[in-house]
Amino acid sequence: MADNTDIINKEQAVNAISLLEFNERIKRLVTNPSVTNCWVVAETTDVNLKNHCYLELLQKNEQGQTVAKIKAVIWSFRFQMVNARFKSVTGQDFGKNMKVMVKVTANFHPQFGMSVVIDDINPEFTLGDMERQRQEILNRLTKEGVINQNKSVPVPPVLQRIAVISAEGAAGYGDFIKQLFGNQYGLKFYPCLFKATMQGVNTVPSVMEALAKVERHQDLFDCVVIIRGGGGTAELNSFDNYDLARRVATFPLPVIVGIGHERDVTVLDYVAGIRVKTPTAAAERIILQAANALAHIGELSNQVVNIARDYISRAKEQLSFYAGNVPILAQRIIETNAIRLQNYIQNIPLHVQRRIENENAMLTRHNDAIKSAVSQLSMKESMRLEALADKIELLSPRKVMERGYTLTMCDGKIVTDASQIEPGHTITTHFRDGKVVSTANKIIKN
Repeated sequence: MADNTDIINKEQAVNAISLLEFNERIKRLVTNPSVTNCWVVAETTDVNLKNHCYLELLQKNEQGQTVAKIKAVIWSFRFQMVNARFKSVTGQDFGKNMKVMVKVTANFHPQFGMSVVIDDINPEFTLGDMERQRQEILNRLTKEGVINQNKSVPVPPVLQRIAVISAEGAAGYGDFIKQLFGNQYGLKFYPCLFKATMQGVNTVPSVMEALAKVERHQDLFDCVVIIRGGGGTAELNSFDNYDLARRVATFPLPVIVGIGHERDVTVLDYVAGIRVKTPTAAAERIILQAANALAHIGELSNQVVNIARDYISRAKEQLSFYAGNVPILAQRIIETNAIRLQNYIQNIPLHVQRRIENENAMLTRHNDAIKSAVSQLSMKESMRLEALADKIELLSPRKVMERGYTLTMCDGKIVTDASQIEPGHTITTHFRDGKVVSTANKIIKN
C-alpha cells in the first residue's frame, strides 16, 4: 500500500505545474473576445486614486446583498480624459457609490490576479440614474399626497423671526446674514442659526436634527431657511433624500430653500414652500417681501390721510351749508310750531268736553255693573245662609234628642266619655222634654 502511495505522489510531482504556469494558462483563457470591450452596469466602491484609479465594481440584488464583485483599474492617462467628460456631464467627479456604465476588458495578471481594465465611462447613464432616483422620490411623495403640503402653509406678510439651518462659518451663511442686515430699507430681522453639516454622510441626520429643534420652538419663528453655498453636484446629492424631503414637505412652518447655484436643483427645491437660487437670493426674497409690506402700509397710511382730508373738507362744506340755513330753518320751525300750538289751544275745550262725556258714560256703566253685581252677590249669600241654617237645624242637639238621644253634662261640659266622670260628680242629663240632675255613685267602664 505504501509503495502505491509513493508511486502516485511521484506521478503527481511529475505532472504538477508552477503557480506561474497556472496563472499564465488563466491569462490565455481571458483573452477571449467575449470578455473584451464589454459595456457593464455596476456600482463603484473602494475608489482609490494613486496615480492610477483603483476601485471595485459590484452588483447587488433587490435585498441589497452583493452578488458579484471584481477589481478594476483605470490607467492614469485614460482616467484624466474619462473623468473630465464624466464631470462635464454629471457635474461631479467619478467616485464611489455611483451607478455607472463602463466599458471593461478582462485582465489577468500572474502576480496580481484577476481584474478588469476600464477604458470608457458612459456619463449619461449615471446622470440618468441620478435623475431616476430623484424622480422616484418625487413620485413617492406625490403618491403620499405631501409633495405640495409645505407650499400650502400660510406665509406671514413679514418674515422677521427666521430659523436658519446652515453650516456655521459657511460662505453661504455669511452672504445671507450680510445681505439681510445690510438691506437698504433699514428693516430689522432676527435670524437664529441652527448649525448643521451641509455636505457628506452627516448632512441628512444633522439637518433633520436641526429641523426637530426648530419645530420644538416653532412659535418663536415665522419661517425656516435652509441654505448652502455652491459646490459640486456630488456635494449636493445628500439633499436628494426621501426622508429629508418628506420632513421638509410636512414641516409646519414655511420653508425657504436656497442651495447651491442657479443651475443646481435638488429634491428639496421641489418640496419646499419657497425655492430660491442661492443663500443671497433667500435674503433678497425675505427683504423684498418685508419691503412690499412696508410699502403697502405706506399706501394704506396715505389712503387714510386722503380719506380723512376729503371727509373733513366735505364736513366743512356741509357745516357751512347748515350754518347758512340755521336762521331760516329756525324761523320756519318756530312758525310751524306756533300754528300747531294755536290749533292745540283751540281744540282743548272740545277734547275736554269729549273726555268728560266719555268718563261719565264709563262711570255710569261701572255704577250699573256694581249694582248688578251687589244684587247677585246678595241673593247668592242669602241662599247660602238659608242652606247653612237648614244644616244647623238638622244638626242641632234638640233635633237629635227629639229622636230619643240624651245629652250628658258635667261641670258645664258635655260628657262624651265615661272617664270624664268620677264618683260623686253631679251630672245633668238633658232629654227632649226636660233634664235630670243626678250624682254618680259608681263608674263602670267597658
